[in-house]
Amino acid sequence: MAQSVVDHADKVAVRELVDNLTNGNKNVQSDYIKVLYEIGERKPALISNYVKEFPALPESKNNRLVWGPMTALDTITLEDPETIYSGLPAIIGATNSGSVIARDHAVSILTKMVTIRKYEKTAFKLLIEQLKTCPTNQLPMYAENAMRIVNNDNRKMFMNTLSSRMRSIEKLSKRRRVEHVIKKLG
Repeated sequence: MAQSVVDHADKVAVRELVDNLTNGNKNVQSDYIKVLYEIGERKPALISNYVKEFPALPESKNNRLVWGPMTALDTITLEDPETIYSGLPAIIGATNSGSVIARDHAVSILTKMVTIRKYEKTAFKLLIEQLKTCPTNQLPMYAENAMRIVNNDNRKMFMNTLSSRMRSIEKLSKRRRVEHVIKKLG
């Protein structure tokens, strides 16, 4: 369905999908958010006008309605960074939902926001907080993905944050991945 909406640039269908995110039927909500983030992966501009309607969903008790909107928001971060920035409190709040997928997308959103000069400092501070508190099994992936945003201004803080987590990483393969990031940036 997402591909058909994208192929026809069907804005009416997108509006209908968004309208049904508040449908009383949880299965409908889940199906529609899936289609919306699939549209966002293919053509972010089609859903970017509705970005303000996604941050309210992370408070849902339905886990898919936490990570699904985060997936959609991740796809449109660079399309509408101003609105994403204004929704950062809800986005960060969603990382506390316990959903690894929601946290993965929140970290991805923050990493993208760091690439935008206007939001760089705030997004970087929030990213560092995620790196300090994320489960150790996720830290290597987050560190590897965030390597591209490290520059002379933030390198020391990034490396110190990773170094401070090394003792807590029990699995050797995960520790080596973080060590590799530190070595590559050092």
